[in-house]
Amino acid sequence: MCKIYFSQPWPKLCLAGLLAGVCFFSPGTAFAKAGFEFEIFENPPQTVSGTVKDASNGQPLSGATINVKGGSQSTASDASGAFRIVAPDNTSVLVVSYVGYVTREFLASGSNIEISLLPNSTELNQVVVVGYGTQNKRDVTGAVKSIKSEAFNRGIITSPQQLLQGKVSGVNVTSASGEPGSMQGITIRGPGGVRTGSTPLFVVDGLPLDNSSTGGGDPLNFINPQDIESFDVLKDASATAIYGSRGANGVIIITTKRGKAGVSTLAYSTSIGYSKIARTLPVLTAEEFRAEVPKLGGTIDDLKGSTNWQKEITRTAFTQNHNVTMSGGAEKLTYYASFGLQKQEGILKENNLDRYSGRFNATQRFWDDRLIIEANLNVANTKNQRPPIGTLIGDAISNNPTYPAYDANGKPIGYQNISNPLVYLNLDKEITTINRVIGNISPSLKLIKGLIYKLNFGVDNSNSNRDLEALPFAQPLRDGRLETFYNYNRNTLIENYLTYSLTASRHSVSALAGHSYQKIFVQGRNNSINRFPISPVEPIYNPGLGQELTLANNRPGGYAFINELQSFFGRVTYQLDNKYLLTANFRADGSSKFGSNNRYGLFPSFSLGWKISDEEFMSGSVFNNLKLRGGWGRTGNQEIPSKITQALFTSQVSASTSYPLYASGLYPAGTTYSRLANPDIQWEVSSQTDIGLDFGLWKGALSGSVDFFDKTSNNILLEVIPADPIQPAGTFWTNVQDMTINNKGVEFDIEYRHKSNAGFSYNIGGNLTYMHNRVNSSPYSVIPSGAASGSGLTSATINGYLNGEPIGTFYLKEFTGFDANGLSTYRDLDKDGIISDKDRIAAGTALPNVMYSFNGGAAYKGFDLVVNFNGVSGNKIYDNTANSYFYKNKLAKNVNTTREAIADAAESISNSAPVSTRFLKDGAYLRLNNLSLGYNFNTDNLGIKKWISAIRLSVTGQNLFVITNYNGFDPEVNTDRTVNGISSYGIDYQSYPKARSIIFGLNFSF
Repeated sequence: MCKIYFSQPWPKLCLAGLLAGVCFFSPGTAFAKAGFEFEIFENPPQTVSGTVKDASNGQPLSGATINVKGGSQSTASDASGAFRIVAPDNTSVLVVSYVGYVTREFLASGSNIEISLLPNSTELNQVVVVGYGTQNKRDVTGAVKSIKSEAFNRGIITSPQQLLQGKVSGVNVTSASGEPGSMQGITIRGPGGVRTGSTPLFVVDGLPLDNSSTGGGDPLNFINPQDIESFDVLKDASATAIYGSRGANGVIIITTKRGKAGVSTLAYSTSIGYSKIARTLPVLTAEEFRAEVPKLGGTIDDLKGSTNWQKEITRTAFTQNHNVTMSGGAEKLTYYASFGLQKQEGILKENNLDRYSGRFNATQRFWDDRLIIEANLNVANTKNQRPPIGTLIGDAISNNPTYPAYDANGKPIGYQNISNPLVYLNLDKEITTINRVIGNISPSLKLIKGLIYKLNFGVDNSNSNRDLEALPFAQPLRDGRLETFYNYNRNTLIENYLTYSLTASRHSVSALAGHSYQKIFVQGRNNSINRFPISPVEPIYNPGLGQELTLANNRPGGYAFINELQSFFGRVTYQLDNKYLLTANFRADGSSKFGSNNRYGLFPSFSLGWKISDEEFMSGSVFNNLKLRGGWGRTGNQEIPSKITQALFTSQVSASTSYPLYASGLYPAGTTYSRLANPDIQWEVSSQTDIGLDFGLWKGALSGSVDFFDKTSNNILLEVIPADPIQPAGTFWTNVQDMTINNKGVEFDIEYRHKSNAGFSYNIGGNLTYMHNRVNSSPYSVIPSGAASGSGLTSATINGYLNGEPIGTFYLKEFTGFDANGLSTYRDLDKDGIISDKDRIAAGTALPNVMYSFNGGAAYKGFDLVVNFNGVSGNKIYDNTANSYFYKNKLAKNVNTTREAIADAAESISNSAPVSTRFLKDGAYLRLNNLSLGYNFNTDNLGIKKWISAIRLSVTGQNLFVITNYNGFDPEVNTDRTVNGISSYGIDYQSYPKARSIIFGLNFSF
């Protein structure tokens, strides 16, 4: 222990840093220097002895590990549980651990100490957050998985969903784009609706979000991943029914960090990341291009350049992340505060995402803890600058590589016959700024013994400003344009509920009853202006420079709507002998989205559990946990457009809506129906059955779970064309009564943990999900979706919802090769001699039927290593990019392509490339998601523990490799190509490429 005395008033903290550096090279040495006088006193080593026992039965624990916290000293207890260890001094902390028991810490002083360890594993002692409360993991009867912060994925994380990828069986997280801040796809146990989406409900510190994306990007981008303490994923209906209509697609509860009484912490973390494009498309080089074009009979347009256009539009991107956190408190008040800054460059040039976030969480206790007030506040500002991504990628993969990108002065060249993407990098941009404030206050009052009243009031307020700017230019000539979109979203929630708990003899009962009211107001406005002069002032900074103000091209627009949801909910849990468990949930939801005849939906659930391992006949078995559970429940879905139950009229002047009163007169305004009223439309409902088994062996060293589930959605909400052709409106909304969508499958989680006597520990685990999705009893031959893009493909569709086939099925003509003329041939399914849409087949699905991941970790002394893999199989991808750009006809016209596109000599250069199975590819992959190596410095040995309690240095690789047969940018892709709101799946078109990143991190705790 060091005591330092100063004879001059220098700042202690600055000198401490200097001394730390000196002590690092010469530890244990006393120094003197002019102007300073100090002495270093060291306490003598301490010998500590004692025994380690099981707290439940007093039996000695052989092989328990005892080590000095932050030091290298370590020992193990012998057969009688005894141990003896020498610690540096009496202020050292000893850590006692044993597999399957709760780890304890104590000061290194005294002898013949008796250490009692609780026999339950940490895993079983976990507190799981469920709807409107918490439960011990041993008592949960639904399919619930909790992921703590130490198990999160690592790397450059923009959206919280990325932390979960591959961590929970049955949960498919798709980073469909490599763009910073892009929307993250996530489904729990498969999609259940045709157009209602598959995104689960997110609940942040008790406040349900509305999943809207104010201004674009992912709706969870406002959360700093560093602030998240845990995710609790509710997968089956028995767990999610307490959220009623919001829980049909599962529920993800996000809990942020809070302070702890008596522990004050100041921490700073920073990371620097470097990212490069992971894989480019294999288009021809300039040399290959010059050789191949003449072979096809084309006349090469050669400007003697050698340009890699994909390289020209990409860069090595730099990302920096800084976070400062403060937490602590006393007995009655605890707090957590943080500030985060993330500046991320995209791998495409001129693409940047900046996020500033702040959070303050506090808990105050009054009246001997009878009144507890929790408050949470999160403020975030994000600014996203995007280039014209689709144009950049399309030009980069198709441009003639013999065209130089720059002139003699180093400036991008503007061409008449091709589009130089570097020109438009400087001319076109989209800037979106989003400000979001989300907070809630939750006081709870203990009325009498066992009875607690809780109020939850929350507000989620966000607004965005999105500018699309196209600068005027002389070569090629264009006028310039500015479009501005304003969006505002306010989500308010007020909930009141009572919880009563009673334990008597063999019985334990808990009951919950409450009321919830949520109101969501959304508004959007837009305006535009054309024809700007070429000047140094950008239109975004002075729209008044625009010269075209006509309403024909610049008519302002807007919309607004209010959604309201009123709910009554309740839950009862019952335990008999702490072994037999029962949970019943009920919720009644009323939504303004539905008509007056069916505004309310009822959503019950029931589940049972049996702790087999607590039975007497299991005494002495290898199982420390064995629990059988089963449940059934109903949840609803209301994720449909607002106002669809109300009639909509359109008034305009045209020959199709009215007629002139006189032969030579003008047309008066005419009013027609755009939508008919439908007060009978009702909730889409999902019913789900789940049977699960949780297990733990060898005192928790091996643990896992198995779940079998069967989920069926009916009353499918859909916009359809009326059967009667004489209708005032072209479409109407209805529930398709007999149509169902079924998801069934099995989930398997397993993990093994071990810690040796020498202090080496490791863990290995993984999960596997097999799932089958199918559409049944649809009255329609096909519900089309997946609009194709590209020249000649505009009216074609790729996906189709078909009876007996999964959602995301590719409904395509089957490509069979080339005829004698080199033209494509297709299977004539109906044998009528004509190839038409009637010949399309179900050619596979975009939904994987197998999802898996495996992970591992190891730690020794200060070092730790973590690795995470994830993958899918059984799915296909439609390569709309190849369909649009890569075929022989293109290359003959001096448009670049790939060798795959020209590989078949039998194909004619005049052959067209319609939508077909020719461009359908295997989408399976295995990815090394992240690999992280870290080292925790011993600040005690460095002599700086008084000022810096912990220092950690780490290096992380993200997306280090992917094994796949798919030859696009990346197999994890899903470009949104919906048709009339019908969800599309598995289409790749000009997708933003994925990055491979290396991140260096440094963490300090004070």
